[in-house]
Amino acid sequence: MSTDKWKETIVALATPPGIGAIAVIRLSGEHSISAVNTLFPSKNLAEAQANTVYVGLLVENNKTLDEVVVTIFKSPKSYTGQDSIEISCHGSPYIQKQIIEACIRSGARLAEPGEFTMRAFLNGKMDLVQAEAVADLIASETKAAQETALTHLKGGFSHVLAALREELISFSALIELELDFSQEDVEFADRSKLKNLLSIIDHTVVELIQSFQFGNAIKNGVSVAIVGKPNAGKSTLLNALLNENRAIVSEIPGTTRDTIEEILNINGILFRLIDTAGLRSSTDAIESIGVERSLEKMKAADIVIILFDVQEATVEELMELIAPMKDSNNPIIYVGNKSEKVSDSIKQKFLACNPIFISAKEKINLNTLLDAIYNEVIS
Repeated sequence: MSTDKWKETIVALATPPGIGAIAVIRLSGEHSISAVNTLFPSKNLAEAQANTVYVGLLVENNKTLDEVVVTIFKSPKSYTGQDSIEISCHGSPYIQKQIIEACIRSGARLAEPGEFTMRAFLNGKMDLVQAEAVADLIASETKAAQETALTHLKGGFSHVLAALREELISFSALIELELDFSQEDVEFADRSKLKNLLSIIDHTVVELIQSFQFGNAIKNGVSVAIVGKPNAGKSTLLNALLNENRAIVSEIPGTTRDTIEEILNINGILFRLIDTAGLRSSTDAIESIGVERSLEKMKAADIVIILFDVQEATVEELMELIAPMKDSNNPIIYVGNKSEKVSDSIKQKFLACNPIFISAKEKINLNTLLDAIYNEVIS
């Protein structure tokens, strides 16, 4: 067998470990087909055509391991670009272990984590963006995450960048040609086309930066800190958005002593809602720690909701609340709670903050707030 690590035959379980109806064991490498052929008396796999499927028994030393389905893939038309074979067996962990060990005794070695995709990348079956998209697709938890990963897996920006790269190389060659004839009054590279190309590249780079931010939000979730003074209704709002009683709600100020985090799916994007302790000075040691943690979450959050009681708050108090974020560019959404209890004239004094007026208790105007949170990510 070749000593080249990337040509060695590797084997690994392709489906999650555990009990199931079936499991799939994958092999890839120069000797993957021959390694299984020694265990598969039903068919001479060395003579099998590519993209064919066979049913039969896996046998080692006259001992039947399982009845399996074997699928043949031949280089270069396989996931890794190498000869590959997949064994669909019954999903018993014991059977899986027996088959993998038999394949190892037949000349394969256990694959390292991600090695199949690594080989696909090294063999030019996918670029680095596509290779990363494989892991993102496997880990996707929402429709948006799935669609983003699939876009990258199919090429996405890779094709655009490749085309721009070819144009740049072409212009570079023409400019070098002009330098070779610098004594002559000739022009091979069209300057107007070059300026247009640079404009397109600039626009594409901006799109890439924006798509990274959006893709990162889809992949990792967006942290949303709900902050405000005690009894502003933060816990009530969290419960209303989640539609469950996740946080303790009380008329006693300072009920929330620590942060509470929950996941909310809005239009396919995961948002981590963080209910924080009320921001105020306190002599209570535990509450003071909670306030410090609230400030930390506020500074680290992707989006901050400043929740205030429309009946009691002032604009000056709101400015004090956002003071810790003076060096941050992260978006702030002002939300006036308990708005069903006040007149429009009282609401007018907060208009400079462009707030969203809601009632967390009565679940009034919550959809407007959800839309605002979502739009901060996609805008």
